[in-house]
Amino acid sequence: MTDTPPPLVEVHPDPEALATAVAGELLNRIADAQAAGNVPHVGLTGGTIAEAVHREIARLAPASGVDWGAVVLWFGDERFVAGDSPDRNINQARAAFLDEVGAHRVHTAPSSSEVGSAEESAASYAETFRAQGSGDFDVLMLGLGPDGHVASLFPGHPGLEAADSITVAVHDSPKPPPDRVSLTFEALNRAQSVWFVASGDGKADAVRRALAQDGEVTETPARGVAGRVETVWFLDAAAASLV
Repeated sequence: MTDTPPPLVEVHPDPEALATAVAGELLNRIADAQAAGNVPHVGLTGGTIAEAVHREIARLAPASGVDWGAVVLWFGDERFVAGDSPDRNINQARAAFLDEVGAHRVHTAPSSSEVGSAEESAASYAETFRAQGSGDFDVLMLGLGPDGHVASLFPGHPGLEAADSITVAVHDSPKPPPDRVSLTFEALNRAQSVWFVASGDGKADAVRRALAQDGEVTETPARGVAGRVETVWFLDAAAASLV
C-alpha cells in the first residue's frame, strides 16, 4: 500500500463531538455522490462509537437531502450468531438508524439462523458482493480494537493470510462471540476512502501502533488497510493521546 496517500488525523475533543463530525461528513459525502448521479456504496462497522455515529446520522439525516433508498450499505464484519441476536452488527445499526432513515439496500453475512456454518455464511456474503457490489466502497468506516484488530481480522489469526477471497470465516475470536465472518484485507482495501473511528484512552496504544512508521500487520492488523484516495483517522482526544 505504498502508493496510497499518507493518513490524515482529525482529532475531536470528546466522543460526542467525534460522532457528530463523522456523521455529518458521511452525510455530505453521500449527498455529493448522489448529486453527481452515483449510487454510493458505504461500509459500516459496529461498536460503541459506531453506534453513537449511527444515532447522529439518524438525527442529522432529515436535513441532509440523502436518498437512503439509493445507498448500498455493507458491513466489514458480522457475528455468526442467531439472526435476532443483539450481537449482530446489522441489528445494532437497524435500531440506531437504518430503520429510521428507510435504508433497505443493506447487506451482511447470513446468521446462524439462515446457514449452518461461518464458512457457508462467508461464501454467501462473498457471492452477494460479486452480484451487487460496485467494485469498491465510496467510504468504508472501520473501528479499531485495543489489540489493533480491524473488522474481525485479529492479531496472529489465520484470517490475516486469506488470499484471493472477499470474505473469511473467523473462529476462536479473542473477543466474544467466537465465530464471525469478516471481509479480507483484499476486500477492505477496495475503498476510495477509509475512515478509522476510535474513541477512548483504551484505544490510544492501538492508534499509536497503527500510525507508527514501523510495525507489523500481524501484530496490528489495522496497518493493513488504506483508502485508494484517502485514509482518515477520526479520533477523540483520549484515543489520540499517544500520537
